[in-house]
Amino acid sequence: MAAPITLPQSFYLRPVTVVARDLLGKRLVRELNGRRLSGTIIETEAYNCEDDLDCHSHAGLTPRTRIMYGPAGHAYIYFTYGIHWMLNCVTGEVGFPAAVLIRALFPDEGLDVIAAQRTGIPRTRWTNGPAKICMAFNIDKSFNSKPLYDPEESLYLEYHLEFPDHSIQSSSRIGIDHVPEPWRSIPWRFQVSYSGN
Repeated sequence: MAAPITLPQSFYLRPVTVVARDLLGKRLVRELNGRRLSGTIIETEAYNCEDDLDCHSHAGLTPRTRIMYGPAGHAYIYFTYGIHWMLNCVTGEVGFPAAVLIRALFPDEGLDVIAAQRTGIPRTRWTNGPAKICMAFNIDKSFNSKPLYDPEESLYLEYHLEFPDHSIQSSSRIGIDHVPEPWRSIPWRFQVSYSGN
């Protein structure tokens, strides 16, 4: 069996919407206590720089958004609702604050460990949301700013599947009713279509 190939930093040095689309089918890997947990990414959202009224960097350079202004391919982890961590991948050139939120994945490896992290939750709901991914994979602020292209780290992304264009749907991002148009409706959410349409 061929060794897995980690996504290089150059993968992330592209427009955020391109990276968001191309992350579908890639694999998130978490090394935890000597075990490998992984899942195939099936849903993402793109957030594009200061002009995007739903992007954190709309507020400019702050202690929270500093990572978004840094090198591509690094993790941007933030806390939301006072209880949840969310995993994002920084994209583009240094100084252009854009990132992709990993919204959902299909668990592949380490299922017993993931099940223990998600006790009492049906398997179909282990990782069908960004906060759920962080709970299932034990991802927290300690990963903020870490490179996601380094296989020596305990959190990284690697090549896995390539989904054809006809199997991908794009739609508006979730939970942004407070944001004015065109940002409310811009189709920067990407997901695998189970119907194949």
